[in-house]
Amino acid sequence: MVDSSYFVTVEMKKRYEKIKADKNGTVGCVVRDIYGNICAGTSTGGMMMKKWGRIGDSPVIGAGTYADSRYAGISCTGHGEYFIRYSVAYDIIARMKYGNQSLKEAMHAVLFDVLLPAGGTGGIIGIDASGNIVVDFNTTGMFRASTSQSVGHVIEY
Repeated sequence: MVDSSYFVTVEMKKRYEKIKADKNGTVGCVVRDIYGNICAGTSTGGMMMKKWGRIGDSPVIGAGTYADSRYAGISCTGHGEYFIRYSVAYDIIARMKYGNQSLKEAMHAVLFDVLLPAGGTGGIIGIDASGNIVVDFNTTGMFRASTSQSVGHVIEY
């Protein structure tokens, strides 16, 4: 287990102070256990000034979250309407399953060839059946962290 103080840096404190007033945001997690089982979860605080009745992608399996232990686990963040419309999380798995794309290839294709031309922005985290951790986004940045036996702890933003 990683102590939470590990994630506190001077730069992160500065960024945190800038965004502290905005209590919204998405938290995603993808995990592969020692037996090869993969799971994914996504939770969101929503968007500020959203339209009444708006539904985000986080609770929609196949849009914001999807896992299939044979291929990968996916968690997404971004403009949910686009992630729902294009079934982003499932599309990545389908590209791996039917198109023999790697997780990295599939994730990048969906973000830049499907979402971006339609006006959708966001980011995706994933882990494949071999334990490869992949992160991609078509925004200016995305906070993320990972840990594995081979690479150790990684924090990026």
